[in-house]
Amino acid sequence: MRALIKKLAFALFRGRYAPKSFSKWIVLLFDCCIFLCSFWMYVFIKYIYQIHNLDIIREIVHFEVFHFITLSIIFLINVFIFGSHQGLVRYSGFSDIKKIAYVCIGTFVFAFMTKTIALRFIPLDLIHKWFVSHTETVFISMLTFVLMTLSRLVIRRIYNENITHKHEVTNTIIYGAGDAGIITKNALEQDTSACYNVIAFIDNSSNKIGKSINGIPVLNPKKIKDKEFINKNEIKLIIFAIPSLDNDEKTRIINEIIDLGINVKSVPHLNNWIDNKLTANQIEDIKIEDLLGREPIVLGKENVTEGLKGKVIMVTGAAGSIGSEICRQVLHYKPKKLILLDQAESPLYDIQFELRNNEPYRSFNIPMEFIIGNVKDYVKMREVFSKFKPQIVYHAAAYKHVPLMEEFPYEAVFVNVLGTKNVADLAVEFEVEKFVMVSTDKAVNPTNVMGATKRIAEIYTQSRKTEKTAFVTTRFGNVLGSNGSVIPLFKKQLAYGGPLTVTDRNIIRYFMTIPEACSLVLEAGTMGDKEDIFVFDMGEPVRIYDLAKKMIKLSHKEGIEIEITGLRPGEKLYEELLSTKENTIPTEHAKIMRAKVRRYTQEEVNEKIDTLINLIPTCDNFKIVAQMKNIVPEFISNNSIYSCLDTKEN
Repeated sequence: MRALIKKLAFALFRGRYAPKSFSKWIVLLFDCCIFLCSFWMYVFIKYIYQIHNLDIIREIVHFEVFHFITLSIIFLINVFIFGSHQGLVRYSGFSDIKKIAYVCIGTFVFAFMTKTIALRFIPLDLIHKWFVSHTETVFISMLTFVLMTLSRLVIRRIYNENITHKHEVTNTIIYGAGDAGIITKNALEQDTSACYNVIAFIDNSSNKIGKSINGIPVLNPKKIKDKEFINKNEIKLIIFAIPSLDNDEKTRIINEIIDLGINVKSVPHLNNWIDNKLTANQIEDIKIEDLLGREPIVLGKENVTEGLKGKVIMVTGAAGSIGSEICRQVLHYKPKKLILLDQAESPLYDIQFELRNNEPYRSFNIPMEFIIGNVKDYVKMREVFSKFKPQIVYHAAAYKHVPLMEEFPYEAVFVNVLGTKNVADLAVEFEVEKFVMVSTDKAVNPTNVMGATKRIAEIYTQSRKTEKTAFVTTRFGNVLGSNGSVIPLFKKQLAYGGPLTVTDRNIIRYFMTIPEACSLVLEAGTMGDKEDIFVFDMGEPVRIYDLAKKMIKLSHKEGIEIEITGLRPGEKLYEELLSTKENTIPTEHAKIMRAKVRRYTQEEVNEKIDTLINLIPTCDNFKIVAQMKNIVPEFISNNSIYSCLDTKEN
């Protein structure tokens, strides 16, 4: 019998002729059959001692059929009201059982109300003919609830057993026995693409340890460090579902787990759940960003809203990693118009498509202009400023690849210096309120051409101080996942089977995420006063070699090696956010500091920078770099052909 039921269920839910989703009309028919059974089962129980022959049975059926018709209509009305037939039976859960309960309760209430009203207008004999008693309605409703609930649970169990046989079972531990952990367990059970077997919950709460949830034990966190327990239960996956877990503790635990070769995933924040519901495919793999060992920095938004709402805003380099994220965040603050400018055609098209077609950006209904243009083209830039008259400019356009700029200094000067000069001069001419420049930690005591050009750009924008335009600079370290950064490089190398290349075993860098970096830029734009330079508290630096090892462990690929290639031209072992001649003063944000730097006047820098720009057409790299060192005396080349210039008078 069990085998027959199993085959029937498979035919209904997964069979050759079954629809991709179990039709709500089939479910409705199924529920009607259950109600029919419930009613006539009650009738049988009611008349079990009165049935003697066929004639009596016919009389009973003739009498009760009118009751059945009336109660069936009331039952159907409630089914459509509460939608108990609209869920997928194989995924039935607590919410579906609640709907069934509402239907059954509603059936009784409607029947009671209908009979009460009918008593005032219809003769008593007709009432007895068409309506059952209130007590009988209660019993029939209760029996219907029990049968509908049991049927769904049985079908769900049969379906899950069928899935289990088709997929490899993944023994899983859920870290967190709170609401998020229970929701995670339910999401795993409903996943059809895999089969998860939850072995245990892990929780720090002494009130939960030693108890069980839905038959699954809650264990002490020490258990995930017990190799014997892990191996005995063949644990393949640990899912973090405890939002309150301290970030340092979480990082430490994850590092220990990946050393055991176990896959680690994390439940996203509630705000990222789709329609406030969690599904298995939303549970994310642990990313390298999660192992940085510091809490993400969240900046205030009140001042940003006040500074950006209703303003015309322009972003240069809008198709890049930083520029595009600035655009995404700016749109949340309801500007009057957003102008996106970039020289790269395809990436600009990609961000155009995203912002015009994807939510939530599409629903903002904010006018946007997408412009192909290069900041080094003064004529084009002047046309843009003249036409749109931006009130706030975020200048993110730049060349930033250290080795390539070391090879082509004239291109670095062309874009990073002349391009910045063009935009800054136009900002003054068209009385832009705020000019926010995106700089880098490589501008501090630069050892390469790229860093030196960014420092020269900083110097020039600082010198353009006017009463109507404030020039603000933001400095931060490496951005995780940005174009040209080490993380995408390692991912590509992992995809090709390695090796991962690291220039030096001891090289270290500061890191932040792209959203954090862009939040800093927006915050600085509202906090900045005239020629401020802001730096970010980025925590402790990360050793790139250790980063590579962690990424290999996270990939679960065996045999991937790390190759030491030697420092590249212009590269240094460590980065600084402030030079030795600089210091900082605090701001209203604990993680943002204002740098105290030397102030430059236009008279001091104009002649030197003009000389540098005039050298661009010559393509004479040594003359160009020599002039850069003249402007930035602390520019000392490292591992570069231009090191010879440091022994001469610049």
